[in-house]
Order: sequence, then structure tokens, then C-alpha cells
Amino acid sequence: MKLKLRKIGNSLGITIPKEVLEKFKLGEGDSLSLFETREGIQLTPYDPEFEKAMEIYREGSIKYKNALRELAK
Repeated sequence: MKLKLRKIGNSLGITIPKEVLEKFKLGEGDSLSLFETREGIQLTPYDPEFEKAMEIYREGSIKYKNALRELAK
């Protein structure tokens, strides 16, 4: 699906089609998460539990950076 960036005040934003909003039960004021992937970006509904898990991962990946590097070999 092609979306276009539009100027909104001093920012840029996108308009999400009504069908997509209904399918994912999204409405005004809902939060979304944006992730970088190999293919580009991924936009998903915000999940506070996932955000908490990612924060735990970030802390662990810093603390155990050398061990994780060795395990990846």
C-alpha cells in the first residue's frame, strides 16, 4: 500500500486509509510503533508489553555484548 508523507504544521505525517484503521481497530489518539527492518520500516500498533520486553533486551544486549558476540560465532 502506498502512503504519502504530507506536511502537518512543522512536521510530516501520513494518512492511513479507513479500511486499515478498521481492520486494526485504530483510532485518533492511538499510538503506533515504528521499527527499522532490513526491508525498510514497519509500522505496528503500540504494545506496552512488547516495549517492556525490548527494553529488557536492550539492557541485556549491552551488559552481555561480548558473550552474545561469542555465541553468534
